[in-house]
Amino acid sequence: MTTPFRRTRIAGAVAGLVFALGAGQAFGAAFGLQTQNASGLGHAYAGGAAAAEDVSTIYYNPAGLVRLQKTEVVVSANLICPSSKFNDNGSQSASSLQTLGGTGGDAGGCAAVPNMYVGVPFTDKWSFGLGVNAPYGLKTDYDSDWLGRFQAIKSKVETINVNPVLSWEPTKNLTIGGGVSYQKLKAELTKNANYAGAYAQGVGGLVATGQLPAAAAPTLIGAAAGLQSFVKVTGDDDSWGWNVGVLWQVTPQTRIGAAYRSHVKYDVSGNVEFTNPTPANLGPLPATLAPVGAAVVGGVNAVLANGGVKLSLKMPETANLSIYSELNKQWDVMADLQYTGWSSIQQVAIYRNSGALLNALDWKFRNTWRGSVGVNYHLSDKWVLRGGVAYDQTPTNDTGRTPGLPDGNRTWLAFGVHTNWTPNWEFDVAYAHEFVNGPDLNQNGGSTASYGLIKGSYDTYVNIVGAQVKYVFK
Repeated sequence: MTTPFRRTRIAGAVAGLVFALGAGQAFGAAFGLQTQNASGLGHAYAGGAAAAEDVSTIYYNPAGLVRLQKTEVVVSANLICPSSKFNDNGSQSASSLQTLGGTGGDAGGCAAVPNMYVGVPFTDKWSFGLGVNAPYGLKTDYDSDWLGRFQAIKSKVETINVNPVLSWEPTKNLTIGGGVSYQKLKAELTKNANYAGAYAQGVGGLVATGQLPAAAAPTLIGAAAGLQSFVKVTGDDDSWGWNVGVLWQVTPQTRIGAAYRSHVKYDVSGNVEFTNPTPANLGPLPATLAPVGAAVVGGVNAVLANGGVKLSLKMPETANLSIYSELNKQWDVMADLQYTGWSSIQQVAIYRNSGALLNALDWKFRNTWRGSVGVNYHLSDKWVLRGGVAYDQTPTNDTGRTPGLPDGNRTWLAFGVHTNWTPNWEFDVAYAHEFVNGPDLNQNGGSTASYGLIKGSYDTYVNIVGAQVKYVFK
């Protein structure tokens, strides 16, 4: 078959198909943030549900708020700097018509995560608080010509959480608290689309789906050789959740806290955008390629159509059990055990607004545990030194892991300094290093011909620097 046609039109037709099969990946990764203050960073967030050292307890355990007898404000920020470098070990290009590409550079990058808390006692036994923070976040960004460009280039998720709470002391040694959370999520995913590979008979190919006669495939593949283009999906939603906690003063020196944060379900609405021709300017196609034309320009469900997409995502619940004990005037010890219900993300299904299913991805995330221990050393009345370690499981697995979040189990090592500068002003600075077990990746997105095969391992670590200001109204 020698029928001529424009290469850009072919490229545009396949771009929609490739993107439809892979658009959900940015939303499938685990991206919870532990860093909701800087004072807790110094001891790796050990004892978070029991410490109640400042008003940021609003996030970790709202029951601790009523312990603070004066109005106070905390403003903090953590600079999170992950590094993630891929080591190739047998990756394959998306068919012989595409070059393999490089290893992507460092996919990590620094991002500041700010938060703020205000606590106001209005009786001896009741306090009101308000927290504003970011419970989830993700950013990976590879070189645009890297070997995994058909699966992911940039993956970015940002959230904001507004959390008013009430805290009550029903008895002398017991406090309880709870609140609601208004959350907003914003996400962006970019990648390249491989046009030639999508015509093949592999998963998602037009031949495999019956949209293209097998006899037409060789000509189309040859004409689309090497073609690729930038594709982007964006989406956002807002939703509600809640949190509760209890704090028990076991002895004058020791307290135990338990806290729970609910699932938050997002119904994300967004858009798919392609750099190639839209259905309106594709023009007529030869009769022998009628199936391709129908697939591309056949209305709101056409593979190339720019427009609305949607998906549902249930972010996990968390539960914490903590202990905090003052051994003597110089030493405090603390520990925390956290459960996160990541199994709420089992499958991510993405649809066009018309209801047509674009793809369903089986992630099968597992529930995880995080354990931490820490100490405070009171150097003087004004200075406190902090330290802590933690072990944090990843919910990802070797089968479902993607380049959007090359995550592995993590070990934290943290240090911090606190000072009571004046009766009103207190400051914290802290640093933590996360040693990440270099995860392996063996992912072809369902079709090596369309997406290429990413095979290798990562060198990954995270540095975090935090700073916090606390003001107490006397």
